[in-house]
Amino acid sequence: MSEAIIPQPGILDIALYEGGKASVAGVANAVKLSSNENPFGAPDRAKDAFQRAVHTLNRYPSTDHAALRTAIAEVHGLDAARVICGAGSDEIINLLVQAYAGPRDEVIFTEHGFLMYRICALAAGATPVEVPERERMTDVDAILRECGPRTRLVFIANPNNPTGTMIAPAEVARLAAGLPARAILVLDGAYAEYVEEFDGGRALIEARSNVVMTRTFSKIYGLGGLRVGWGYGPKHIIDVLNRIRQPFNLSTAQLEAAEAAVRDQDWVAKSRSENTRMRAWLAGALAEAGVPSDVSAANFILARFASADEAEACDAWLQKEGLIVRRVSGYKLPNCLRITVGDEASCRRVAHAVNQFKAQK
Repeated sequence: MSEAIIPQPGILDIALYEGGKASVAGVANAVKLSSNENPFGAPDRAKDAFQRAVHTLNRYPSTDHAALRTAIAEVHGLDAARVICGAGSDEIINLLVQAYAGPRDEVIFTEHGFLMYRICALAAGATPVEVPERERMTDVDAILRECGPRTRLVFIANPNNPTGTMIAPAEVARLAAGLPARAILVLDGAYAEYVEEFDGGRALIEARSNVVMTRTFSKIYGLGGLRVGWGYGPKHIIDVLNRIRQPFNLSTAQLEAAEAAVRDQDWVAKSRSENTRMRAWLAGALAEAGVPSDVSAANFILARFASADEAEACDAWLQKEGLIVRRVSGYKLPNCLRITVGDEASCRRVAHAVNQFKAQK
């Protein structure tokens, strides 16, 4: 690299994000359980909307996302004017950091939190601050101890990825109340739809001026390949984000497929019910094989092994059996494997393979 051409401070400190593996060399038709995708795919309504969009490919999409924002607001009981849409919830996270943090500012997240929090902080020139968790659970007191005059954003995923753990609404409210005056609490709700009767933080947002939530269509709606997400928060924050959001950040196909998906709440209920059933079964089957996990509120299980070596060996064994799960050493969990809750056949296959692995040791 030329000494005269250098990026902004912090950017070269970013480790490239690696998504879940999608294939195994020499294995045909491997079962992918590494990216927390809905095994049932997207609703038929969303597929139909995507196909119809082919007829308007020559037209620019809406810049205000009005139809999608209205649909989200109607389904979740929100104010459409305070909904913002982006290319996955990642874009909303990035916009928040870009708008509210910079050099000499701090962005707080937990030690096993989503890797994009650190990446976005470094990209903005801000200082990422990692806070310890308590046995893979968000520790509100630890976060509050780290907050100070330079704190601008605090990110927590609830349920968390990759642990699957979740803290109670009262603890989230206590965190919001304890933040410094200039800090924003961001509630990453990528997996919120997998929790029955959970508002993702809506009530807290309505009661306060320093809380924002992000959501995604990539998980329960099965639209990971389209990259659509949204956020909700106080109007003064959403107005700021819209000033820096690219006007054509979402295509017509993305907007119309997502609108159709969010209006199909029967699909959400079915997907959540099946996930709850198979998550409990898989956790129990792995526990019987000697592989414990914390109670998960998401669509995956964090399987814990005795050591990093054992986790790596089990991962290799599963790949040999045509099963792809996620190594999470990058999340400082080297002795764990994150396993997406797939359909029943996939769950039974992975449980059987882990049993075989443990038996041959």
